[in-house]
Amino acid sequence: MHPSNPSLAARLRAAGCVYAEDEARLLVENARDAAHLERMAADRVSGTPIEYVLGYALFRSERIVVAPGVFVPRLRTEALVRAALPRLTPGDVVVEMCCGSAPVATALAREISGVIVHAADVDPVAIAVARTNLTGLGEVHAGDLFDALPRELRGRVDLLVANAPYVPSAHIALMPREAREHEHETALDGGPDGTRLQRAVAEGASGWLSPGGALLLETSATLADRTEAVVVDAGFRAHARAFRDLDAVVVEGVLRRTS
Repeated sequence: MHPSNPSLAARLRAAGCVYAEDEARLLVENARDAAHLERMAADRVSGTPIEYVLGYALFRSERIVVAPGVFVPRLRTEALVRAALPRLTPGDVVVEMCCGSAPVATALAREISGVIVHAADVDPVAIAVARTNLTGLGEVHAGDLFDALPRELRGRVDLLVANAPYVPSAHIALMPREAREHEHETALDGGPDGTRLQRAVAEGASGWLSPGGALLLETSATLADRTEAVVVDAGFRAHARAFRDLDAVVVEGVLRRTS
């Protein structure tokens, strides 16, 4: 099947797809046959996000399997990977909390040979998808935040990373339609000020981190000061690091010594 399909691009453009030509190419490249292409095109025209139509999202140039309702990894979350890479060596234990499809855990497992990877989420659909992405690479655990983790990980986690939901509840209605209508609200809603889940992750992390272990939280530029304060309140030395090319901020926290 030829990757150029001007009529499909025009159809997508008429439906409001900003990147119609690119999406048309992706649909054609991923279609098994003409009937499959038509089903995918109809889904996209109806407003289904392109990642759900394709069944994957690109993250650090690799495919991450996604499914309807599961948070679609954004480009800016690659900042978590970039912040994590210098902190990890083979044999280190890394946990992705609130993992969704586990893009960060998957990327780190692929890029650092020998790293021991775990991921956790409360959403059963996300857990199933994460297990697909981490097949042969790491373990995925089901449960509410740290309740999901096996007890033997206590005090052994070298790096805990999280893209915990940080959209203030009142702002969800302002999000792009594809997000607010198709992704589960639990993957978006950060509570009244956007830090409800960030605070829970930061406050629970200390009992799981190894000596010298660190916490990385994705946040936004507008929320960076608030997220940094949350991490400091939880007992960490913290600073916010901006990744301007990704329009992302990562708050890095290392536990303060108590003596």
